[in-house]
Amino acid sequence: MNDPGEPGNPLQGLLGDLLKLIGGPAGGGTAWLDAARALAHGVATDGATEPNPDPIQRIRLEELARAAELHVADATGLPVGTGDHPPSFVPIGRGAMALKMLEAWTPYLERMVAAQEAAATQASEPGATTDDADDLGGLGDLLGRFATTMGPVLLGMQFGSAAGHLAQRALGRYALPIPWPGSDELFVVPENIDAFAADWSLPTEQAQLWVCVHELTAHAVLSRPHVADRLRELLEAAADDAVAAQQGLADRLGGEAGDPMALQHLLSDPESLLADLLTPGQQRTSTQLIAVTTALGGYVDHVTGRVAGTLIGPAGALGEAWYRYRTADAAGEQAAGALFGLDLGREQVDRGRAFVRGVVERAGEDGLAKLWSSARNLPTPAEVDAPGLWLERIALPEVDQGGD
Repeated sequence: MNDPGEPGNPLQGLLGDLLKLIGGPAGGGTAWLDAARALAHGVATDGATEPNPDPIQRIRLEELARAAELHVADATGLPVGTGDHPPSFVPIGRGAMALKMLEAWTPYLERMVAAQEAAATQASEPGATTDDADDLGGLGDLLGRFATTMGPVLLGMQFGSAAGHLAQRALGRYALPIPWPGSDELFVVPENIDAFAADWSLPTEQAQLWVCVHELTAHAVLSRPHVADRLRELLEAAADDAVAAQQGLADRLGGEAGDPMALQHLLSDPESLLADLLTPGQQRTSTQLIAVTTALGGYVDHVTGRVAGTLIGPAGALGEAWYRYRTADAAGEQAAGALFGLDLGREQVDRGRAFVRGVVERAGEDGLAKLWSSARNLPTPAEVDAPGLWLERIALPEVDQGGD
């Protein structure tokens, strides 16, 4: 039997060479991360050289932030930063934002890749394979290893593409309502803020203020340890679902290896073959994750509108422009959200707004502020659709779960 890596069989030789190039499934290669970074930056910039942001932009953003910080803290009842110093706004370009996003997402990527490599190692142990693959002269085993090895690369490219497209439109780092690694640097993209203002005929300074308030409010909520911990737990569960989809691709290739006709049919239908791989987050999304992020999005938008109205007067035009921006059919945001099991569509935006409105009507702003006071107060999916139920539950005394 030919060695899978020898060129005696042209297909075996090609697959073997590619495996060497990108690194074996358990070899600790970082081709997946390199591919993700290159694609993220290239998509975000369209391959063009990106100039450094004007330092004056940072000064102006800091001035606006200082004006907004106390108002955000007062409206939320939460500290706006995590340390002794207030958050700082850092203007960056689209390419840099794509790389920053990818860096923040890397823990979830690494979790997926580690699971894939563990599965590949287990599959390569003695006794883990069958003799069926020998019917193809070792090609079946090679196809299985190639699919498992390519999984991280394709996954990295998927995340890189999503980060690049999202960075082309994102106004700030909280374009997705998920926690970032601990840092009080709030990255914003002046080019995108200017485009948002121009698209809706808004004064640029008002658009900048809106973004500052939005980012500060999101940061205040997502910096709460129990909120960040719960979201990370749910995001990791979504990542595990994605791993199962990725591994399913390798299993399908390996499972068909003993049947040349079935294998040929499978490989002739790439859309079917890669369906799970291309949209893993959409396969088994977490209703709880969507519930929490939907409520969070509605809350942040509500506070942003209140604070902006205080600082610049009636902000109806800004609020309407923001709603239309949030509910636009933006493929980049939808793709990035789907990677994490999020739903960022109009239905969820309206659902979050209705929840917040229902709470305020029943319990006022003080009742709404209780959303983030403890992990127990995070809403369930049913409660997002029935804010009265949420208020009733959090009003009940907490049951002591301790033993005697």
